[in-house]
Amino acid sequence: MSRKKSADPELAQKLSRRNMLGVAAGATAAAVLGASATPAAAQGTGTGHGHGHGQPVLPPGRLGIQLYSLRDKVSTIGFAKVFEELERFGYDEVEFAGYTQGSAGPITLPQLKRLARDHGLKGIGSHVNYYDNNNPNAYSFAQNLTKVLDDAQELGLDHIGTASGPFRYGSTVDAWKRAAADFNAYGAAAKRRGMKFYQHNHAEEFSFATDQPNVRLYDVLLAETDPSLVYLEMDIYWAFAGQFRFSKTPEGKPAPFDPLRYVLKQPHRYPLFHVKDGVEDIAARDGYRMVDVGDGDIDYKRFISAVNKTRGGRRDHHWQVEHDQPVDSILFAEKSSAHLHSLRERR
Repeated sequence: MSRKKSADPELAQKLSRRNMLGVAAGATAAAVLGASATPAAAQGTGTGHGHGHGQPVLPPGRLGIQLYSLRDKVSTIGFAKVFEELERFGYDEVEFAGYTQGSAGPITLPQLKRLARDHGLKGIGSHVNYYDNNNPNAYSFAQNLTKVLDDAQELGLDHIGTASGPFRYGSTVDAWKRAAADFNAYGAAAKRRGMKFYQHNHAEEFSFATDQPNVRLYDVLLAETDPSLVYLEMDIYWAFAGQFRFSKTPEGKPAPFDPLRYVLKQPHRYPLFHVKDGVEDIAARDGYRMVDVGDGDIDYKRFISAVNKTRGGRRDHHWQVEHDQPVDSILFAEKSSAHLHSLRERR
């Protein structure tokens, strides 16, 4: 992450203070990386696909899947049959992307919760829209916070969040401060119910403020949200895509960052991760082409191992596999689980 002086002194002070809070928790893991800021994906010499005989890289009980990847199956064969397959593949958790199952027929939230439990699956989180300013009845945090939290609570979720970017008010520093204030409010409301509110990134969160081109918007989000109220779900693929696209400011100044280092500085803020793989392709807009987990160049063995070494790392983090457009969603789920379960630490 760039340490260039921020054009916003107050923001820089906040970010520095937040980073210091995470230093102790991340110090052990940071030590394994050395001083280099080499991205995890760039070390793609096969290290991400080794199957040694040491301790499993994947912590027990922490493998989940974002059901958006299986939306085609959920909407046709229904949750029951999808959950049956996930249980067979060795999944522990599911992250919801809606609570309906299309032509498979109606299902209530208590039925959905019981169905997951019957297949050994825990609902770990859910993605809900941040806002829809054109629809006061929208199912979103901004328009229907109470309903969103009621449903999450009925499902017994530990986390409730959004995959929407904080662009509600624009791309300026002040716009993201306003969005951060929204997130703090949602986080406080979730906390009162025993849940954690979180935001899932895409690549654009790592872009720069339109009014202060030396300020990375993701840094504004980190600095302006309360760490006890707002958590992050790092989509690792999109973070590396952001690294590829936004390692220079709009003015062309170098501004490198490493997604893993964000986590190691404040590991407590990242309870959830999206494990999504890609083949490096510098001709592509994002620098990668999305593929099934295990078929790409992102070094998940190194990434997960480093997070495991933080305080409570093997206990406090959850790994949700995802593919936005899998060719065969059931096969994707099976391959992803098999690959991650096969990874072993070096002895």
